[in-house]
Amino acid sequence: MSTATGADITVLDVGGTHLRRATWLRGGRLRDRTSRPSPSFRRFPAATVAELQELMVRELCEAVPRTPAPVVGISFGAALDHRTGLVYASAPLWGEHSEPYDLRAALTARRPDVRWHIVNDVTAALLHAASASERRHHRKVLLATISSGIACRVIDQRQGRIPVDDSGLQGEIGHLPVHAELDGAPVELTCDCGKPGHLAAYASGPGIARTAQALARREPARWAASRLGRPAAGGTGFETALRAALDASDDVAADLLDAVTAPVASVLRTALCLDPELDEVVLTGGVVHGLGRHYRRALLGHLTRQGLYLTSERTPDWLDRRITVTGPGEADSLAGAGIAASTGIAADAGIAAGAGTAVGLGVPA
Repeated sequence: MSTATGADITVLDVGGTHLRRATWLRGGRLRDRTSRPSPSFRRFPAATVAELQELMVRELCEAVPRTPAPVVGISFGAALDHRTGLVYASAPLWGEHSEPYDLRAALTARRPDVRWHIVNDVTAALLHAASASERRHHRKVLLATISSGIACRVIDQRQGRIPVDDSGLQGEIGHLPVHAELDGAPVELTCDCGKPGHLAAYASGPGIARTAQALARREPARWAASRLGRPAAGGTGFETALRAALDASDDVAADLLDAVTAPVASVLRTALCLDPELDEVVLTGGVVHGLGRHYRRALLGHLTRQGLYLTSERTPDWLDRRITVTGPGEADSLAGAGIAASTGIAADAGIAAGAGTAVGLGVPA
C-alpha cells in the first residue's frame, strides 16, 4: 500500500443533511468527531447554487487546521467523475442543478497549502466496509446507501478496483426510473433532481416522507387514525414517528415501508441476477440505521416473494445470506475518506484510473 502521508489526516464527510469532521489517525482510528448541518438548498432555500457552493468551500477550508502541509480526505455526497474528482451534481445539496463544478480547484484556490483528496461518499463508505476482515476474501461487495440520497458502488476485492463508465461514474441507482405503488395503485413522485419517477423520489429519506404524504392524501381517515399519522400531526418528527409506529406493528407504517422498499428490492434483485459474484450486499445510510431490522425485514420480504428465477427455489437462503444491514460506524465515510487520503487514491491530479475503465483503489489486502 502506498502512503500519501505519515501524519494525521483531517477527514470530512459532506452529506445532504450533515457535514461531519474528524481526525484520521495512522492505523485507521478516528478522533475528535464533530457534526454540523450541511449548507444545502433545504437549509438555505433562498440561496443560489453558486452561493451554496461558496459557503461549502468556506466551511470545508475553515475545518482544516493551519498546520504544516495539511492533508485532507473528503467524502462528498455527489455524483462525480471518479477519474478526476469533478462534481457533476448533488440533488440532496443543490437540488436540480447539474452543471459540473470543480470542487478541488475551488478548495485549492482558497487553501493552496492543503493536499485535497476527494471521493464520493458511497465510495468512501465502501472502502471502509470492504476493509473489514470478514469481507477481504469476498469476490465482490456491493454497498448501497439509503439516506438523503441513494447510490451504490461495487468493488472487486480481488483487484481492489471499482469499475467506472466513460464518464467516471458507477452505481447512481438513485436516479434510475422505477415503478412504485401504494395499495396496488401506481404513484408518481418527483425526485430532488427535478425528474419524476426516480428511485430516490420514493426510497430516500425525503422520498419516504413524500410517499407518506401521498398515502395520507389517498387514505386520510386511515392515516389520521394510525400510530404514524397521529404523532406526526402532533408535531413528532416523521422519522421518530415512523420508527415508533413500526415498533408498534402499525399497519399503515408497515404498508408505507413495504411501498418504499419494493423498488429498492427490484434494483438489488436485478444486480444479483446479473452478477452472481456479488458475495455481499451491504446496506447503510441514515434510513437503514434509523429503521434497522424493520428495513431488512421489508426488503427481504420482497426478495422472498419474488426472488431469482430457479436460484431462489434451489438455494432458498442464497439472497438472505447476501443482504447485510450495517449499524452506525460499520461503513463510515469518514474512515473511508481517511483510507482514500492515506493510500493516495485521490491525489491532486485526480483519482487514478486503470485503462479508463476502473478506479485503482489500493485497498489494504
